[in-house]
Amino acid sequence: MSELRITLGGDERVVAAGTTAGEALEADGRTVIAARVGGQARDLAHVLADGDVVEPIEIGSDEGLAIVRHSAAHVMAQAVQELFPKARLGIGPPVENGFYYDFDVEQPFQPEDLKRIEKRMREIVKQGQAFSRRVVTDDGAREELADEPYKLELIGLKGKAADEESVEVGGGELTIYDNLDAKTGELCWKDLCRGPHLPSTRVIPAFKLMRSGGAYWRGSEKNPQLQRIYGTAWESRERQDAYLKMLEEAEKRDHRRLGAELDLFSFPNDIGSGLAVFHPKGGIVRRVMEDYSRRRHEQGGYEFVNTPHITKGDLFNTSGHLGWYKDDMFPPMELDGAEYYLKPMNCPMHNLIFRARGRSYRELPLRLFEFGTVYRYEKSGVVHGLTRVRGMTQDDSHIYCTKEQMVGELKNLLTFVLDLLRDYGLSEFFLELSTRDESEKFIGSQEDWDEATAALREAADESGLDLVADPGGAAFYGPKISVQAKDAIGRTWQLSTIQVDFNQPKRFGLEYQAADGTRQQPVMIHRALFGSIERFFGVLLEHYAGALPPWLAPVQVVGIPISDDHVPHLEQVAARLRERGIRVEVDTSSDRMQKKIRNAQKQKVPYMLLAGDDDVAKGAVSFRYRSGEQNNAVPVADAIEEIAKAVEERVQV
Repeated sequence: MSELRITLGGDERVVAAGTTAGEALEADGRTVIAARVGGQARDLAHVLADGDVVEPIEIGSDEGLAIVRHSAAHVMAQAVQELFPKARLGIGPPVENGFYYDFDVEQPFQPEDLKRIEKRMREIVKQGQAFSRRVVTDDGAREELADEPYKLELIGLKGKAADEESVEVGGGELTIYDNLDAKTGELCWKDLCRGPHLPSTRVIPAFKLMRSGGAYWRGSEKNPQLQRIYGTAWESRERQDAYLKMLEEAEKRDHRRLGAELDLFSFPNDIGSGLAVFHPKGGIVRRVMEDYSRRRHEQGGYEFVNTPHITKGDLFNTSGHLGWYKDDMFPPMELDGAEYYLKPMNCPMHNLIFRARGRSYRELPLRLFEFGTVYRYEKSGVVHGLTRVRGMTQDDSHIYCTKEQMVGELKNLLTFVLDLLRDYGLSEFFLELSTRDESEKFIGSQEDWDEATAALREAADESGLDLVADPGGAAFYGPKISVQAKDAIGRTWQLSTIQVDFNQPKRFGLEYQAADGTRQQPVMIHRALFGSIERFFGVLLEHYAGALPPWLAPVQVVGIPISDDHVPHLEQVAARLRERGIRVEVDTSSDRMQKKIRNAQKQKVPYMLLAGDDDVAKGAVSFRYRSGEQNNAVPVADAIEEIAKAVEERVQV
């Protein structure tokens, strides 16, 4: 056939046989760097077939950035093997904001090694080596990669079995990408890879190596530990500079550092990894967070329950957790001839509360709420401060309703969640809808899943927020909506989740008596608003860079006397503030006034009230704010009202 019919931009076109995707798109290889052909990402050099639908992949798109980053990972691996010839290759995928590659090397990489590797990468980029794809047989790949034991392990993985190594193998065929010299076409380096890649190394606009560390091969502690190098790559130097500046700001906001500096919490080695203790000041913040949430839940018609931390294993057999979630649970304990588990979820116990007596449709929706502490066996490599812990307290709700009530309840629930998050100072959100895919990790009928997914989508649409698809990301028992919130420096955090579940009510035999006297199965809606108290605490600490708004600050006011003679005046002011529920201290230490101010600033106290002779004489105080601004000779009554109003209205100062 000398001509082909393809679809480009929605229009059918006739092109010559042998036309590549790049030629059809008239791609320059810098703005449009790859193509989507029949829904699959392909190199620009991909030869088109009759009937193909061709779409451009631009460098600044999510898909385009993933290709840039994966190409940068190949360049890094080439540089490593040139500088460290004994290095054996693991895998090197793109990840959010960057890429990594794993290597088996004799010694861990040092900072000076990363500088040498990055320098060699820049030389390879400047050379403009071409990424060239070729299909190989299993035997051919084994012969070519005989010195790469980790690649040999991957060669037998294709199709669904290759999901984990999607950048390496899969799709029913094996391919190798050769890096070819731009002038001579000679082979410079090669790697087992599915692709696609950029046309040339020269197209990589900006990259930087970030750090190195240990990583187990294929994520299993039973496998050898390799050395992983992380890097970042972007579609322009400006975007990369902005990202690096954001990282610099994020480091200043790291909640682990702030937690120590502000004396809020710690992770004693005596207790164990991922298990936090909250100090008195952290305990105040946590209590205020919880108290406000409780009050809002009471107003929202929730009923409070409490459940134990441990239970017989049979409960989690009934719920399905032992079959689907056991790897994330702590090992069982043998007690009284039975196996007991620390609970990873509160929902099975809430089901028992529902089932404890007969229920009528008149009680529905029944909204149960608990600050319930749960335990999950997170791998040591992913435990991270308060945002990834092994012991956490969830603000957990389970709503039982009729199918007729389901959509309305979801809409109200999403409004409740967003309003409460806004009260804590977050304002920019989007939603993610996690659904089931064709894998076998899900339980229940497709009909139930379809109905639950449609209800969630309707609630999400009514919110007016952007909705992002997450195929395959659902819990094993039902689809979910996740509220994604952006913080003050633009990072996205997954916070609240709302899940619809037809399966647990069925597994627990939950019923209510309908208006017609029949026994019906309720719909169960799972909802964690903060996600966990610990994680939300960490997110807020980073969002505010430790300078919590007055209503959340552990110490809201510090009185700073110019001399000891002014202490009694400030003590009287403090007593009046305490009558209004304000958390206040008076600094009576022997430090000079300027040092007292610096100490309060370091502790990020919202208000400093200074007092000297003039203030005492006038029955006033002088405000000093966190910003360094000052407001002198404010009458005490006015000062108290200003502070009390800011706390009551939950404003930031």
